[in-house]
Amino acid sequence: MDIYRSHVIICGGTGCTSSNSDKIEEKMINNIKDKNLDKEVKVVRTGCFGLCEAGPIVVVYPEGAFYSHVKLKDVDEIVNEHLLKGRIVKRLLYKEAFSEGKLKSVNEIDFYKKQRRLVLDNCGVINPEDIDEYIAYDGYMALGKVLTEMKPLDVINEIKKSGLRGRGGGGFLTGRKWELTYNANSDIKYILCNADEGDPGAFMDRSILEGDPHAVIEAMAIAAYAVGANKGFVYIRAEYPIAVRRLQIAIDQAKEKGLLGENIFETDFNFDLEIRLGAGAFVCGEETALISSIEGERGMPNNKPPYPSDKGLWNKSSLINNVETFANIPKIILKGSDWFKEIGTEESPGTKVFALGGKIKNTGLVEIPMGTTLREVIYDIGGGIPNNKEFKAVQTGGPSGGYLTADLIETPIDFESLSTFGSMMGSGGMIIMDEDNCMVDMARFFLDFTVDESCGKCTPCREGTKRMLEILEKITKGNGELEDLDNLESLANTIKQASLCGLGQTAPNPVLSTLKHFREEYKAHVIDKTCPTGTCKDLLSFYITDECKGCTKCSKACPVDAIEGEVKQKHIIDRDKCIKCGECVSQCPFDAIIKK
Repeated sequence: MDIYRSHVIICGGTGCTSSNSDKIEEKMINNIKDKNLDKEVKVVRTGCFGLCEAGPIVVVYPEGAFYSHVKLKDVDEIVNEHLLKGRIVKRLLYKEAFSEGKLKSVNEIDFYKKQRRLVLDNCGVINPEDIDEYIAYDGYMALGKVLTEMKPLDVINEIKKSGLRGRGGGGFLTGRKWELTYNANSDIKYILCNADEGDPGAFMDRSILEGDPHAVIEAMAIAAYAVGANKGFVYIRAEYPIAVRRLQIAIDQAKEKGLLGENIFETDFNFDLEIRLGAGAFVCGEETALISSIEGERGMPNNKPPYPSDKGLWNKSSLINNVETFANIPKIILKGSDWFKEIGTEESPGTKVFALGGKIKNTGLVEIPMGTTLREVIYDIGGGIPNNKEFKAVQTGGPSGGYLTADLIETPIDFESLSTFGSMMGSGGMIIMDEDNCMVDMARFFLDFTVDESCGKCTPCREGTKRMLEILEKITKGNGELEDLDNLESLANTIKQASLCGLGQTAPNPVLSTLKHFREEYKAHVIDKTCPTGTCKDLLSFYITDECKGCTKCSKACPVDAIEGEVKQKHIIDRDKCIKCGECVSQCPFDAIIKK
């Protein structure tokens, strides 16, 4: 085994790759070789570190130097100064990674302090394309344990005892779902992994598959043994090319090692696994629609019952869990259900991974114990709201979720608490909004998404959401009436009750939630014909105040020549010409232009 004095860890998640981390890796390897350091320094490309705001990230061990926002031009300096001369490049260190004259470890950085990484434990640590690195971190030991020491019902009972709930949104008890599939009368059974992550701004499952694909493969094999299945499919959207490629590499490597296929661990257990690509339809995240898509049919949901545990893929009993749910399984088997239950809350044990985005300083991927408060996530982990703006609301649960306002910031994050206050866990999207966000426009944005993604099978969702969107567009254009608010509520409640699947049943949630918490904002649009935040352009007007010094910068910046005035004289905006682009506001050095 080769021994190296230094390891250069480079983030290979989608976010950092989009900022050239793959080219940084290539240049780093070439420079190290040119300096004859390739026998001493190893470059490892990993999955996501989580702190996406700081990417591309490069960490050099054993020192633990956490370099952020690394560019191609910085590679030479890291190699020449740090790797060759042993001098840390302080200007590239993450802002919190160096204090009081010494380096901080990754876990000492505020972003990571209150996290508890179980599912993401290997992400940013191991090379996801090397099965030996996964095995070195106890990989496939859980599968070996269940095949050689446990009976199928022992496995199911351990998962039931853990209290693990589905991380895909519904929160159904995972062990109970496994038990139903075990008891199903079916000559063939299938294991299905739902990796069709379609929520705007969500990338939890993608990052797990990019950073630790073997954990999901191992978990699916464990589930197959527990319920009596021999075949599995991972349904993943084609828009995740890095995750798809690494997952296929992992499957091939597992087969080569005899960890997939026949007589696994020299037992009579056989399990094979394939990938099925989705075309990016949000509705295919619903389990019956996902099944239809795998079968080659149009992805549309079906009535339940029967449930997939009874009649699923090709009318055979099928177990469906999402990526994050599966990723918890190996650790529960190895460390025990009692260990898992010590984390989180009594009703929601374990951790939850969230994609933190919107108006937040530290955008990225976080994993927290259930019961952590919104305040801790937004301010302690997320770093607070940029530009000293006021926190206004957070949306959890993706386009089907609700909004939690500033007065609910101490709410613990678990299935029951979020539901109590009109939101939901969902798959793990968490979008932060500040004082500049118009909540009417936010409701319109998410409803526009669900209208586009409706499969069209049932009338309430197909037609009802379109009518709701038309009303919201009418309001944001300044043509709304008070009765529109009542019509919105009535339509929303009807759609929730009458839609066929979860997409339609939850599509009205953003509208109902904003109507409940921000009704005055709706009234301002309808009665006063103004948008309090200045977001809705049709309700917006620009005015030049008496503070204008006549510097002419605004008129020069206006793309449509809508501003007139002499030098050193107050200027005037022709509102018939004004396209409300806001360029004049950004160019005025005297803050003499206001919008209202």
